[in-house]
Amino acid sequence: MYEFDYHRAGSVKEAADLLKKGEDAKLLAGGMTLLPTMKLRLASPSDVIDISGAGELKGISVSGDTVTIKAATTHGEVADSADVKKAIPSLAALAESIGDPQVRNRGTIGGSIANNDPAADYPAAALALGATIKTDQREIAADDFFTGMFETALKDGEIITEVSFPVPKKAGYSKFPNPASRYALVGVFVAETGDGIRVAVTGAGNDGVFRAGDMETALGKTFSADAIDGVSVDPGGMNADLHAGAEYRAHLVTVMAKRAVDAAG
Repeated sequence: MYEFDYHRAGSVKEAADLLKKGEDAKLLAGGMTLLPTMKLRLASPSDVIDISGAGELKGISVSGDTVTIKAATTHGEVADSADVKKAIPSLAALAESIGDPQVRNRGTIGGSIANNDPAADYPAAALALGATIKTDQREIAADDFFTGMFETALKDGEIITEVSFPVPKKAGYSKFPNPASRYALVGVFVAETGDGIRVAVTGAGNDGVFRAGDMETALGKTFSADAIDGVSVDPGGMNADLHAGAEYRAHLVTVMAKRAVDAAG
């Protein structure tokens, strides 16, 4: 690692003030991405601002048809939450599928969404469920939040404070995990919401998480796995790496989508 100044913020306001003062300051929640990149010297922030101790950024609540999860809530807390399991069981199952126990007990929902890793799970849930990402400055619809691989609509110095998920009529998530990292080679989240059917795909697209419009149309007519048998996925838009080629990922999108529909039941 390169040398940096460490700060432990007790509130969102304190973190925001520290971000403004730092020459190249970065937030640390769970540190699942930031710390490894710093160890490899791929990142060299002037200041690291730890927000994991800010109480206002922790907790889960359900109000009416909305589940709100504070940004510093860990994956393990989401997976174990009785409220999440009752309201959106597919979201709890998604959280349980992330990494290993060590990752789930340190990684946070806010950090995952802010980083927008192209193989992360939460972006698919946020996009499929039509979530709202709330920051210390504004509210951003998930459709407008994810703008590309590792890119989001967040402005410099903007801090995610919570994510609100509308409770769907039904939803399911299925992923084909990398056996080592547990990241999604392909993950598909399918939801029947008040705005219709939404299908979000992670791990496959060469520009990050995306909605599968043709599948949404097919499932809108008949919500069954058979409905997407004839829907083809263009491998031209798929990511290709040492783990899986574009054609294989395109095939997996359909397979995982059918499993997600079955999981939604």
